Amino acid sequence: MLHRVIISGLLLVVFSSFVNSLQAEEKYEPSRWESTIAKFKAMDKEKFPAKGQILFIGSSSIKGWNLKKSFPKFDTINRGFGGSHVEDSVYYADQIVLPYQPKTIVMYAGDNDINHGYSVERVSADFDKFVAIVHKELPKTKIIFVAIKPSIKRWELVEKMRAANTLVRKTCEADQRLVFLDIDGPSLGKDGKPRKELFKEDGLHLNEKGYKIWNNLLRPHIK
Repeated sequence: MLHRVIISGLLLVVFSSFVNSLQAEEKYEPSRWESTIAKFKAMDKEKFPAKGQILFIGSSSIKGWNLKKSFPKFDTINRGFGGSHVEDSVYYADQIVLPYQPKTIVMYAGDNDINHGYSVERVSADFDKFVAIVHKELPKTKIIFVAIKPSIKRWELVEKMRAANTLVRKTCEADQRLVFLDIDGPSLGKDGKPRKELFKEDGLHLNEKGYKIWNNLLRPHIK
C-alpha cells in the first residue's frame, strides 16, 4: 500500500512539472511592455536616431550597459528592456529595430527565457524569427548574439543555457552576417564557477568589471 502511495505521489509531481512546463511554453503577454515601448517612441519623437547606427537590444544586461562610456567612438542606440525575452524583440522589431535601419545589431536575450521555463529549442527558434524579420527588410545588417551568460543566481540553469547557446551558435556559423559572441569562458574562475567580482550583489547583473570583459570581446566585431 505504501509503495502505491509513493508511486502515485511521484507521478503527481511529474505531471505537475509537465503541466507547468507547458504553461510556461504557451503563455506570452507582449502587452506587458507597451508602456516601455511607448517611452522609446517618445524618445524617438523628440529626436529620432540617425540611420546606420549600432543597435543594442534585449534584456536587462543591455539596458544596464553604459554604451556611451563603453563605446565612445561609436554611434549607438540602447533599446534594452529588463526582463524581456527573445520573443519580445521579435514582437516589437517593427517598432524598435527596423525603423532605425541599424548597420549592426547587438542582442542579449534568452537568460529570462530559460529562467521562465522555455525550452532551448524555443529560444533558438525565436532568435531565428528575429533574424528572418531583420534580414527581410535589412539584408546587409550584421547581428551579434551575446551568449547567455553563466551567473551566480541562475547557476543551476547553466547547462540548459549552454544548450541554447549551442543551437544559436550553429545558426550564426551558417550565416556570415551573424556572429555568436562567446562570453562563457571569460566569465568563469579557476573553479569553473562564475567570477563573483564580475557581478553586482544580486549575483545576476554585471558590474563595471563584467561589462569591461564584454566590451573587449565585442569591440573587434563592431569596428
